[in-house]
Order: sequence, then C-alpha cells, then structure tokens
Amino acid sequence: RKGPRIVAFTGGALYGLGVFLASFSHNLWWLYLSYGLIGGIGLGFGYIVPVAVLVKWFPDRRGLITGIAVGGFGAGALITAPVATRLIQSVGVLSTFAYLGIGYLIVTVIAGSFMQNPPDGWKPEGWSPTARETSERAGHDFNLGEALKKWQWWALWLLLFLNTCAGISVISQEAPIFQELTKVSAVVAGGMVGVASLGNAVGRVFWAWVSDLITRRATFFVMFLLQVLLFWFFPNIASASLMTTVTFVVLMCYGGGFGTMPAFTADYFGPKNVGPIYGLMLTAWGFASAFGPLFIAHMRETTGSYSGALRVIAGVMAVSTLLPVIVRPPRASPAAVASPQKKFA
Repeated sequence: RKGPRIVAFTGGALYGLGVFLASFSHNLWWLYLSYGLIGGIGLGFGYIVPVAVLVKWFPDRRGLITGIAVGGFGAGALITAPVATRLIQSVGVLSTFAYLGIGYLIVTVIAGSFMQNPPDGWKPEGWSPTARETSERAGHDFNLGEALKKWQWWALWLLLFLNTCAGISVISQEAPIFQELTKVSAVVAGGMVGVASLGNAVGRVFWAWVSDLITRRATFFVMFLLQVLLFWFFPNIASASLMTTVTFVVLMCYGGGFGTMPAFTADYFGPKNVGPIYGLMLTAWGFASAFGPLFIAHMRETTGSYSGALRVIAGVMAVSTLLPVIVRPPRASPAAVASPQKKFA
C-alpha cells in the first residue's frame, strides 16, 4: 500500500537499529529483543522488497533476476563474516554490533532508495510471453486473501517446506555427518563445510536460471528427483572429496528452492501483490528450520547413525516429486477478474 521504498527504508532502519541496540546487551533477553526481534522484523522487510520489485521489472527473466537477488542474501555472509571476525578481534563483540548496525543502516537505506515499481502494464520492449509461459502463469493478479483460498498457494508452501527440510537437515549436522561417514578429523570436516556451503548461494542463481528455461514445476521436479538419489546413496559415501561434492549439490537444491519460489509465486498469483503473498509463504522456511534439524538429530540419537535419517529423507523426497507434477496455475473466477483489485503492497 505504501510502496516498496517506504518498506525498504523501514526494513533497513529496523535491521540497523536492532543490530546497533544489541551492542548494549548485558543479558540474554535484551539480545533477543534487539538483534532477534527488532533486527529480525527488519530483515524480513528487507528480504522481500527486492524480490517483489524485480519480478515486476523483469517479467521475461523472473527466475534469474530473483535468483540473483536471494543469492546476494545468501552470499552476504562471505563479506560480513570476515569483517565481523576482524572487528571482534580488534574492538570486542559488543562494539562490533554497534559498528555493523551503523553500517547496515547506511547501506540498506541507500539501497532502499532505488526500490521503485515500474508503471502499470510495463514490459520490456519487444517482449511478449510465449505460449508455454502463458500456460504456466495466472491471467489475474490475486490479492493475499484470494491467494490463500487457492490450493495452489498451499501446494507451493509445501514445496518450499519439503525442499527446505531436506537441505537444512544436512546443514544443521554437516560436520558431524562428514566425520561419521568419511572418518575425517574435525578440522577437515570444517573445511568441507566451507566448500559445500557455497552450493547454497550458487544454487539460488543456477536453479532460478534453469526455471526460466524449463518452467518452475520442472525445476522443482528435477531438484526433488536429484535429492532422492543423493540422500539415498549418502550413507555409502566414504570419500571426503565425493562427500563434499554431493553435499554441494544438495545445498544447491536447498538454495534453488529460495531462488525459484519467488518467480513461481509471481507466475501463479501475478506480480502485483507478490510481496505479501510470498512473504507469508516464507513461513515454510521457519517451520522447516525447526522441524528438519530436530528430525535428523532425533534419528541420530535413537538409531546411533545418520544413515536411517538420510534414507527417510530420500523416501520423503521421492513421494514429494508428485507435487510439482500435479500443481497448475490457479484460475480466477469471472467475478474476481471483473471486480476492482484490492491493494496489498
């Protein structure tokens, strides 16, 4: 309703403020309030705005452009982590929060000033959607209330939840899995984690780009099928190099879900209100982040190894391949198309 720039400014201000206020932490509840709650709300605003704006500017490359955007989110730690480490060594933890908070505030507010929606009906010069693209897109801009009444919204939510559960289960136990299956030391396992984790950022761009070529549904089907094979053979891998490569591909699929789903959502519910529609869909990430790590940790504790949990994940992903096969774009009722659209921006 207020436009992307105001939301971007708000998100940047809250995130920068939350991180800065964490520098005054002398007990745990203040850290939760500042860095966790205030910063977390700001981060959520900041994450969704570029995605919502870019799908409107690039209807011809929705997958690639949103993949680059969320890939930047995933790759940000490559810059901030070494900076934070150096600051902690030189000025201490609390002062590091203060410096980072000020830096985040400045950068995000400047970047937010560039967030602007294109004119209504805008499309790149000379571009028209192909017949295949038209068949994979809704012909109506749904608002949030309308989208939630469609089973397709819940199907996309479930796709994101299942894909995230699989990847984050491995992420939460990467080093112990490497040590148990390949018998490497903790130091070597840490190096393997660093290399394999790059797959998260790479996958956000790669699979999003692929989705522009073969459709979002086909992309999720391929990612799910690939994970069925990888998770099933995971327990049989004894080579450290092969384990790193397989985990890299698994995390590519994990990141690919985040890179592809914004464009998937815009295809099925229109780009106009993709901000709130996809923003709510990201709750799948939160639920998966709680369920996946707890599941694999519980299975490891009860069975004594990771093999059983990895095979269960393979089985779940095998069943899940049906979901991208059956899902189709929703069709609005004639009354909804004829009625004025409510604004959810």
